[in-house]
Amino acid sequence: MVNDSGQLYTMEGVAAGIIMLLTVYIVISTTSIYTAGDTHIPDMQLEQLGSDVLAMMDTPDTNGDTSELVGFINGNESEHFNSTFLTYCNATTDGTLDDLHMSASVTYRDGNDIRERQFVAPDDSWTGRESAVRVTRWVQLPSANPYGGVGVRAVLVEVLLWRA
Repeated sequence: MVNDSGQLYTMEGVAAGIIMLLTVYIVISTTSIYTAGDTHIPDMQLEQLGSDVLAMMDTPDTNGDTSELVGFINGNESEHFNSTFLTYCNATTDGTLDDLHMSASVTYRDGNDIRERQFVAPDDSWTGRESAVRVTRWVQLPSANPYGGVGVRAVLVEVLLWRA
């Protein structure tokens, strides 16, 4: 026969089941926060590509010769720098071209002042919302250069690189 004590065990079991399900839900919902670990990998790869291209352009072809980069900066050849840099950056192994864009500036010291000059202006694809990376390289210019000074002059070439 059934008495009131069986009913108490049933209510206690249902309450314990609800508490266990609620605990499992809280534990699972607080420990499964999704964070994508690969969100910055394309930016790091793009930065490494730009750094490699600047290093390659700053390497002279022969001993005692000046590099391509020194020639572009010293001769104020911004259009040649732009086309050469983008040709190197956009080249792929399968022959197709990537869609990278860039702008560049040159920072130098003029007496006690630090000046910056836009070397390559950004094209029409630049909206400011792109994920751009900054790549820099110090360039040693000979004494006869457009940035003045006596002797060898070091200027900072800074390139913003983005995928449109």
